[in-house]
Amino acid sequence: MAGARRCFPGSWLSVGVLLGPLLSGVLTLEPVTTAIAIATASVLTGYLSYPRFYCGRLVECCEENAYNSTAFKEDLENKLIGQHLARDVIFRAVTGFMNTENPKKPLALSLHGWTGTGKNFISKIITENIHEKGMSSKFVHLFVSTLHFPHDNLIHLYKDQIQSWIRGNVTNCPRSIFIFDEMDKLHQGLIDTIKPFLDYYEQIDGVSYRKAIFIFLSNAGGEFINRVVLGSTKRREDLELQDLESALSVELFNNKESGFWHSSLIDKNLIDFYVPFLPLEYRHVKECVMAELRHRNLMPNEELATRVANEMTYFPKDTRMFSDKGCKTVTTKLTLHL
Repeated sequence: MAGARRCFPGSWLSVGVLLGPLLSGVLTLEPVTTAIAIATASVLTGYLSYPRFYCGRLVECCEENAYNSTAFKEDLENKLIGQHLARDVIFRAVTGFMNTENPKKPLALSLHGWTGTGKNFISKIITENIHEKGMSSKFVHLFVSTLHFPHDNLIHLYKDQIQSWIRGNVTNCPRSIFIFDEMDKLHQGLIDTIKPFLDYYEQIDGVSYRKAIFIFLSNAGGEFINRVVLGSTKRREDLELQDLESALSVELFNNKESGFWHSSLIDKNLIDFYVPFLPLEYRHVKECVMAELRHRNLMPNEELATRVANEMTYFPKDTRMFSDKGCKTVTTKLTLHL
């Protein structure tokens, strides 16, 4: 019921104010008219005091228990292409966090890999399974480094703004989600301003941040991930998180272009998972074409998928094993063929 109260504060008081004039006039009506008026008031009271009617049709509410792990798992399995490692790690991380009634700290996920491998896409899937409106939800907040924090000389202002935004939005909805995109283009030291919100504090100035989710997206570490995949004796599908995560965090900490250079978030172990997104192979690109055809309500076309995939560029040049843009330009190239 906490979520319902958050959705409709003072709902009974509001209903009383709304229906007061109606009920006060009932006494002056004839018996039949009086009965109709009372019945109407009862129905109206029922609708207005019912949280789902208010939240679902009138406004978007901060839902405490809207997460469905089965639906989330199906979305990851059916929509995310070629990222078995990220899929498994993120499912376990988000499900464990959402099913914990009183988490000790917010969930912090750092997603890394080359462009077009699915980092933004999986962020979209996460938001859609926690808030009905997904990325359009007023409880999901996207910060793009080059758009929201472009100027070197305004870092102090940005720090104040970030803290104010997080404080205000978590006060409004404990299940707020904050996504920081283009971390590799973020000014050095700026991300450390959110350290207090990611730490193990029960409250800060009367506000608990423990149910919030922070997601960091970055191309930094992509080349490192590619080198590991190319040099590994394991098959791509057999790679596990422990094969990459620890070395990836060190790579980010020591890379001045990562956005996490000497960051206290890494130093104090406040990021829960460093999730590597592996380079996509030719077959994955074909799957992306097929998925886009289905998205456009078109019939799957193997020949068309092959033509589009053949137009993509791959590395290393001698083996053409991995797509150097992932599936990023699939939509544009498919449009040309259609």
